[in-house]
Amino acid sequence: MAITIGDYIPDFKGYNQFGSEISTSDIKGKNTVLFFYPKDDTYMCTREACSFRDANEDFLLHGIQVIGISADSIAQHAAFAKKHGLNYMLLSDENNCIRTLFGVPRGMMGLLPGRVTYCFDEHGKLLSMIEASLSAEYHVQEALKAYKVIKS
Repeated sequence: MAITIGDYIPDFKGYNQFGSEISTSDIKGKNTVLFFYPKDDTYMCTREACSFRDANEDFLLHGIQVIGISADSIAQHAAFAKKHGLNYMLLSDENNCIRTLFGVPRGMMGLLPGRVTYCFDEHGKLLSMIEASLSAEYHVQEALKAYKVIKS
């Protein structure tokens, strides 16, 4: 079952690119952007990850943390983050448990894992959900709008 606007962030655990366990309790209390993407080092996913990297200072300036999630391993995430200078956390969801918990739909006619961004407030309430499989920068722009950091 997919989460919808107004729902609260589900309880989950995962490991970041440094091997540290991250759970819902680490996220609550902060405005948080969670973006699910299909795969490290693919064209569109790299563009999206780098777009979040380039805008991360704007997010941080407004007290918003960014976290990317895919089924890639901790080691793959570490290499991807280093290669592209990513300045935020990536969580490994190798068994797609977090993806399933959030109800992230499959993209590209069901062939690939979906590309969905969730914007939560500091209480863990879902403010906005952005779906756009073929647009990398759109997720960043819409996430900033969700927090009213930039005007429509």
